[in-house]
Amino acid sequence: MNDFDWQEYSLETRAIRAGHHRSTEGEHSMPIFATSSYVFDSAEQASLRFTGQQPGNIYSRFTNPTVSAFQDRLALMENGERCLAFASGMAAIMAVGMALLKAGDHVLCSRSVFGNTVLTFQNYFGKFGVSTDFVELTDPAAWEAAIKPNTRFLFLETPSNPLIEIADIRLLADIAHRHGCLLVVDNVFCTPILQKPLELGADLIVHSATKYIDGQGRCVGGAVVGGETLIEKEIYPYLRTGGACMSPFNAWVFLSGLETLAIRMKAHCDNAFELAKWLELQPTVAKVHYPGLATHPQHELAKRQQSHFGAVVSFELVGGKEQAWKLIDATRMLSITANLGDVKTTITHPASTTHGRLSPELRAAAGIGDGLVRISVGLENIEDIKTDLLQGL
Repeated sequence: MNDFDWQEYSLETRAIRAGHHRSTEGEHSMPIFATSSYVFDSAEQASLRFTGQQPGNIYSRFTNPTVSAFQDRLALMENGERCLAFASGMAAIMAVGMALLKAGDHVLCSRSVFGNTVLTFQNYFGKFGVSTDFVELTDPAAWEAAIKPNTRFLFLETPSNPLIEIADIRLLADIAHRHGCLLVVDNVFCTPILQKPLELGADLIVHSATKYIDGQGRCVGGAVVGGETLIEKEIYPYLRTGGACMSPFNAWVFLSGLETLAIRMKAHCDNAFELAKWLELQPTVAKVHYPGLATHPQHELAKRQQSHFGAVVSFELVGGKEQAWKLIDATRMLSITANLGDVKTTITHPASTTHGRLSPELRAAAGIGDGLVRISVGLENIEDIKTDLLQGL
């Protein structure tokens, strides 16, 4: 396995086999290397390792075989050169900002991102002299018009959370590079199974491994994937110093998650598509947000850019917050939780949970109304999901 050229193999095979370098014990399954430190053969070897003159493990804050296996596998699946794993998806976003930004820089961010991402750029990087402007995800002209001479990177999620809007990654990459900026794409909703932003021109991908990569809501983790030079020179020094590292146990869980990711994503997407079509027929549903529907404004773009339409469906109810809460509280099987990407279907009210810490003005600008409900469609029987929702519809 150690000598394989994984570029010759399919995505599904890489997800199962890549990254595992068998030890002298000849194990078949990837082991958990539960160690904080490593023993060196000599003082000279220790010196060579610490100064970077010799490859090898040094300290598990930044070198661990189990974490490295996860990093190598995810990089190969995204067709990236290098991946670094972090303690959470937000830690991965923080690492990108800490590594690439300095006082006086500017970030251009989509309005349609996770609420904590907005707060990270606005409240925390803002403390240190980094300014952020927010633009409509699907308006390329607005992106280009908002770029400034000090803009360092453009940041977006596609599909977005929670309205499932689709950005034209290739077009935004061209705009960013024309102005000397980087493009950073959060690929959590699609994973490398459905979408490969690096192939479309993005410079960095961020992941919350907590979601579909795990798939069963067991662990929290994140990752950044990109080119070797950008990762090695900019992101890796921050990981080594900052310490927001992924634990070996979590990396082992995520490795197992990657092995089944392809078949899970297909099943998730099939269920979500069926549910979206069904929701359109319900009289109390005013609008359904799902790119697989021909009524979705970026339906054709999603067909070109993704291999399937994703597993998250959001919809707006007649009656606002009162009706949304009534629907959620009436469910018996669905899990009322803000997490997504689980084999269990989850349901949440974004305006009071994932985006509840945003001001009403920011929520309105992002199109997140009080009647909006978001469902991460799981792998239960689709008829059971419909029946459970029917309690409140």
